[in-house]
Amino acid sequence: MMLLALVMIAPVYADQTKTLNKELEKEYKKKLKQYKKEKWNVVGSRTMEVALLKHYEKLNDAAEDAHEIVGMSRTKTKNNGYQAASNNAMISYASQAGSALKGRAMTDIFADGANTEAEFDHFFSAYERLVEKEIRGEMQESFGLVRTLPDGTYEFEVFYVVSESKAAKARQRALNNAMKDSEAAQKYAKELSGYVNEAFPQM
Repeated sequence: MMLLALVMIAPVYADQTKTLNKELEKEYKKKLKQYKKEKWNVVGSRTMEVALLKHYEKLNDAAEDAHEIVGMSRTKTKNNGYQAASNNAMISYASQAGSALKGRAMTDIFADGANTEAEFDHFFSAYERLVEKEIRGEMQESFGLVRTLPDGTYEFEVFYVVSESKAAKARQRALNNAMKDSEAAQKYAKELSGYVNEAFPQM
């Protein structure tokens, strides 16, 4: 029975893989054309083609459940633009994680009116700061882009790849540390832990 099931599933899986590969190739070509049209250049020695291809390979590693995080910056000098974009990637992720947790808490914990959001304000701020710190160690830098704008300033975009399983562990560590100074949050440790372990849509 198992052998028969494998024989039946194999062609379907092969067709799905073929379709996915075609769609990924279309997406890759579209992005490549867009970046070149917008006059982006890769930071470093790699070509745009290779940098983007390697990036997609990381993103499509299903075993890692990977997704993309992008940091952006605009600076008058090239020297600190790349680092600023990198820092903004961490800040952006932390902000999204904080908003996701606060949104769930407002829906479930604050819904009955027994608790007030004010009790949790310090906790949410601490959680967001700690996520920014913890996620740094889990994000894999992929590649960076730079272009010169008409006013002479430089615009950077730095791309990172992170697996959801690793990101969830980073958020959990941040939660555990943030709750140490919040009695209000400690009362709902189980609920909050469940929220931070859920994946949330990336902007």
